[in-house]
Amino acid sequence: MSIAHTAAEYMLSDALLPDPNGSRAKGLRLELPRDRIVKFVAVGLPLFLVSLAFAREFSTGSQISCFSPGNFTGKQSAYVDAFCWDSLIHYELDATGNSTTKSLWTIKVLPYSLLVIAVAMYLPSLLWRYVATSSLHCDLLFIIDELDKSYNRSIRLVQHMVKLQQDSTDPKMFWEEFDKARRERYFEFPLLERYLTCKQRSHYLICTYLLKNLLLLLFIAATCLYLVFFHASVFFQDEFSCSIKTGLLRDETHLPNLIPCKLVFFSAFQMISICNGGVYVLLVPVVIYSLLQLCQWDKRLLSVYEMLPAFDLLSRKMLTCPVNDLNIILLFLRANISEVKSFSRMSVLCALRNITPNKQHIDTVVDFMTLLAGLETSKPKHQACAAGADENPSQPSSEFVGKRD
Repeated sequence: MSIAHTAAEYMLSDALLPDPNGSRAKGLRLELPRDRIVKFVAVGLPLFLVSLAFAREFSTGSQISCFSPGNFTGKQSAYVDAFCWDSLIHYELDATGNSTTKSLWTIKVLPYSLLVIAVAMYLPSLLWRYVATSSLHCDLLFIIDELDKSYNRSIRLVQHMVKLQQDSTDPKMFWEEFDKARRERYFEFPLLERYLTCKQRSHYLICTYLLKNLLLLLFIAATCLYLVFFHASVFFQDEFSCSIKTGLLRDETHLPNLIPCKLVFFSAFQMISICNGGVYVLLVPVVIYSLLQLCQWDKRLLSVYEMLPAFDLLSRKMLTCPVNDLNIILLFLRANISEVKSFSRMSVLCALRNITPNKQHIDTVVDFMTLLAGLETSKPKHQACAAGADENPSQPSSEFVGKRD
């Protein structure tokens, strides 16, 4: 028997989580993977296109090529190019012969407008970073620490039960004390559960997250409207007519009224407009899907930790409307699941419980570990039968397990 108890003691010691060597603070992710990808694309794309536009400008030199009269000198031709690029106004004649003007300023300010778009797309992330991350960071640290501690407490409780059973001279008395503790709910550690329940009444994080994504949608919509109304109006205007007869040259009769010019980098302008608008349109359903995720509970983590004695939010139907801070915290816990050291072990216990023949007798991790430690075989059979007779047949249970209230 001493070998069996020694083996059980080693098994339970191995099940304990080691104390963390370093702080979890630096390893926590305070941004969901989907939001990080959206931010990378929304901010990185215009910055990449800006670099492309400037590279094109530096490689080609002049951004415009005007067809000056043949009698113009080199300096006069250079002046025409510089003046037409500075003004960037297209002169055309209407049906009545009157001259109308059309400004092409959108083409000229393209790199700077892309910089403004990149800054605007980064503002929602700044809002989340400076308004919500400090509170979220504290919540995640506390909950992750309590999850691991609750798992360790359960294992230590089973270790203590093994020690008590080994030292007990009356097995029947031991099991009576055990069942009394179950009925009095001594095995529960309610701090974590009450904290999570309290987070259901908080809406600080959820409001900040909604505001962040709504601002992102607003900026995407504004960018698309800008591309449609301003870029589309000059999308095919690669050639224009420029007039240099202004100021001191207004009365010069030897100068032509209009000089034809062609934009050198116009193909790059078209490509930038299409890429920017197309990618931003594709980001809209991704952001909307992130918002729709808040309308339902992510119960995968909760279902695994239901085996903890103090974690019965699902079984007791304590979850209310999902639009609250707890739902956001659960999403970030899933994103930081590598920092929850007890999750892998709890997942294994859940999988083993599902394939156990008498899984209806396993309610918590304490029940499962007592079975693995060999305490179930030490329980007197007549006591188990008597306990089974007292229970409701429609709810199979044993006194060894006991149902949680």
